[in-house]
Amino acid sequence: MALMQWKKLLSARRLGASGTAAVQPGRSPFQQDFDRIVFSSSFRLLHDKAQVFPLSDEDHVRTRLTHSIETASIGRSLGAIAGVGICEKLTDSRIRPNHIGEIVAAASLAHDIGNPPFGHSGEESIRYWFNHSPVAEKLRREMSEAEIADIVRYEGNAQGFRVLTKLEMPENYGGMQLTCATLGAVAKYPVTSSAEIKPVGVAGKKFNFFQSDRALFDEVASVCGLLPCGNDGYCRHPLAFLVEAADDVTYRIVDFEDGHLLNIIDYWELESLMLRIIGDTGETRERLKALPSERRKVEMLRAMTLGALVKQLTRTFLEYEDVMLAGKLEQPLIELIPSAGVLAEIYDISVEKIYTYRRATEIGVAGYELTSGLLDVLMSAVEEYVDALKRGEKPEPRSRRLLGLLPDSCCEPENTEWMQSAYCRLQRILDYFTSMTDTHAVSTFKKIKGISLPGMLF
Repeated sequence: MALMQWKKLLSARRLGASGTAAVQPGRSPFQQDFDRIVFSSSFRLLHDKAQVFPLSDEDHVRTRLTHSIETASIGRSLGAIAGVGICEKLTDSRIRPNHIGEIVAAASLAHDIGNPPFGHSGEESIRYWFNHSPVAEKLRREMSEAEIADIVRYEGNAQGFRVLTKLEMPENYGGMQLTCATLGAVAKYPVTSSAEIKPVGVAGKKFNFFQSDRALFDEVASVCGLLPCGNDGYCRHPLAFLVEAADDVTYRIVDFEDGHLLNIIDYWELESLMLRIIGDTGETRERLKALPSERRKVEMLRAMTLGALVKQLTRTFLEYEDVMLAGKLEQPLIELIPSAGVLAEIYDISVEKIYTYRRATEIGVAGYELTSGLLDVLMSAVEEYVDALKRGEKPEPRSRRLLGLLPDSCCEPENTEWMQSAYCRLQRILDYFTSMTDTHAVSTFKKIKGISLPGMLF
């Protein structure tokens, strides 16, 4: 049975650069990856992208930025602890447990970097627009089946890979030129959009790269030695299971905490569920009694719960290590740990009470209208502009003015691919739209629709 090899999986070679990354004393290539992501503009924009509650007035509620930082913190712990077991079997003394923690932390930090405004409802609204808009219908007639699948099943995960490898530092081949180990670990779904039609285990639930970016991912997969999975992609990098686990436990537990903060979840319900993970001991009860407020009790319960889950997940990861190296593990780690049942209960309650919370639902519904409105206006302007140039005519003032508001990458008449490919033009507009924060998306929509203009006092 073929197995992936840790020596390749932990490659410090940078995508687009020759040879392995330069080693600085006290700062590994994987720590450099983390730092590059932190200082990127795409990461900073996550501060105004919703985790669960869009445009919240509550200062303590998580955004995508705080969620990503917390996920990276859990990911670092998972990777470093699991790394002790991995390194015991390696002959390469240059790889240490903390390096594996740094890889998982960097990948976890970047896991939501491609998310559009309004979170998962933003992804859904892009799919809805492409399936229902007359503007999109014209584009579909000029696109291949594989290109259509990219947008019909539009994925923030695939946009994230595009951000890391093309849109940030676009002057470089490979974009940010992160290590292949980090890029492999961030790809929880290393298959194409076509593979989603016939899901292949956990790796096939979604997809992680667009047709336009496949060659870049093929390079990452080759360097890391990922096992092929049919013609549509690869088996997961084992560390992607830890990235997924870090995300899963973080959002389940902290979304529940945020639900309590907004008075959606009762304290006693939260306490009873978390104590089932921690262990309902007299000592824990006494520590809770000594705390001065309900908020402090919730914070302690959250911290202890995450600590307990980190221990369970790292033990389970090492138990299933060979199965992952063979590309055969078909379940996320959180379904294999002792607390799987409690986490499932927490998720079900969150779906019932938090994710359907009225304000979040109202803004999510509004996001559909906003997305459709913006994409219709912007893509109409692009297509009118291109059609006029192809006829040898001067584009209408409206389309010229609208395109003048956009980044240069959205209008490149001198670029043959942009002129000839509807898929390329649509991707450029989606690159722009998905980079928007929730607030900027609302503001842009109002301005383009004439609802609000610069300098208006009403």
